[in-house]
Amino acid sequence: MSEAIKAATLEYATRLGDDSVVLGHRISEWISYGPFLEEDIAYGNVSLDYIGRARMFYTYAAELANDGRDEDDFAYMRNDREYRNLLLMEMPKGDFAYSQVRQLFADVYYTYLLPELLQSKDETLSAIAAKAIKETKYHLRRSRDWVLRLGDGTEESHQRAQKAVDALWGYTHELFDMDETEQLLADAGIGVDVSKLHDAWLAKVSEILTEATLTIPEDEWAVRGGRIGYHTENLGHMLTEMQIVHRSFPGCKW
Repeated sequence: MSEAIKAATLEYATRLGDDSVVLGHRISEWISYGPFLEEDIAYGNVSLDYIGRARMFYTYAAELANDGRDEDDFAYMRNDREYRNLLLMEMPKGDFAYSQVRQLFADVYYTYLLPELLQSKDETLSAIAAKAIKETKYHLRRSRDWVLRLGDGTEESHQRAQKAVDALWGYTHELFDMDETEQLLADAGIGVDVSKLHDAWLAKVSEILTEATLTIPEDEWAVRGGRIGYHTENLGHMLTEMQIVHRSFPGCKW
């Protein structure tokens, strides 16, 4: 592995880990607030899936960095400007419809991303994708069912679901952006060219939203910046909560 490819792979693994840990934490904020017990348990399980995925990406990033850092350093010892997650993942919990619509957008994205990552020439990235694919099938089934129930439910649930779609749509464009790092890895057969996933993602999301009697927004606005460390204020607040114990007791072992 050349130094350029190694550095790019380190950045790539960190980005994927950031996406997973941030979304995993957001999902965990619903635990004990779900509409019924089974949904509380489901939230816990989905959150753990994402956090477990983040641990694998961070462990690989630490291996590539080879500078004494471990997975905890990547998760807990970086500030918001050092995080490289997609903005969609860091948006606040919102109401139940907001979280389920965001989850649907993410689940459909991973439904197409992970099979491509499975084909990576990097054996570690491929192995992580193989494990995550199994989880994502369940995640999508759950988020799809909820969006259908909310969109085609009561007048209030429909309004809340539509409001969530409108509020989050502009953050989905960033999912399919490619920069030099990702293009380098895609050309090397290591990373995924996410720009090629857009049409399939849009078709699937449009199908589900239409069935849920929800309107697909016009592409009138788009927000980007997560991959270069430009975030909303939401991430800083979230990291303060997520990192407080580790930073308060550095080196503590449970």
